[in-house]
Amino acid sequence: MTRSDLSRNLNNFGLTKTCQDLALRALNRAVLFKVLKAIEIRRPDPNFSDPGNYRALFLDRSMLYRFSADPENELSEEFVEDALAKGDECFAVLDGDALAAYGWYSNTPTAIDPSELTLHFDQQFIYQYKGFTHARYRGRRLYAIGITGALQEYLARGYTGFLSYVEWNNFASLRSSYRMGFVDFGAIVVTRVFGRLRAHSSPGCTRYGFYLEHAPQRPRARTAVNITQ
Repeated sequence: MTRSDLSRNLNNFGLTKTCQDLALRALNRAVLFKVLKAIEIRRPDPNFSDPGNYRALFLDRSMLYRFSADPENELSEEFVEDALAKGDECFAVLDGDALAAYGWYSNTPTAIDPSELTLHFDQQFIYQYKGFTHARYRGRRLYAIGITGALQEYLARGYTGFLSYVEWNNFASLRSSYRMGFVDFGAIVVTRVFGRLRAHSSPGCTRYGFYLEHAPQRPRARTAVNITQ
């Protein structure tokens, strides 16, 4: 963590949370230890339903490959190919022809980081992952607008809502998620000690079939929700 990151965390989240984050980062230098907060949303927030002068839509294959050519979009061609091959969709917010924000959505078991793990979940829900806002558009809550637009689309298809997770010490992403209407329903603890990987789901995850399976032979890793606004 840089000095500016430390200062920002202190200003935004206080001393206690900043120390907890530093302690967890220090622990992860020795062993892998992650606490994944499982979150869900079922109702769109009307405060984020109007994209204003932006366009909110699902991106087709040609648009995705065009945007993947710009490294600033954090959307590699390899990732796009992998995601489309498993039937995932990308809902984005565009400023004219520029990509401002996006999120990915899946209804099938999806790989996470670390790469040996696959996330399973109740298929009445859609798994939301890899949230991104371009640096030029941060602070405008466009990611929340994208989540809300996508949620409306999937509810119309008959799904119950979205499931996702955020690492416990990613305070900015958690705050943004709660602001747009996500709520906690459980947690998963992931550890790797002496090369042995384990994942333990809390009882709250059971109702959603939300668990991690150790599956070495599977598609490339996915990215969790990581909101920057």
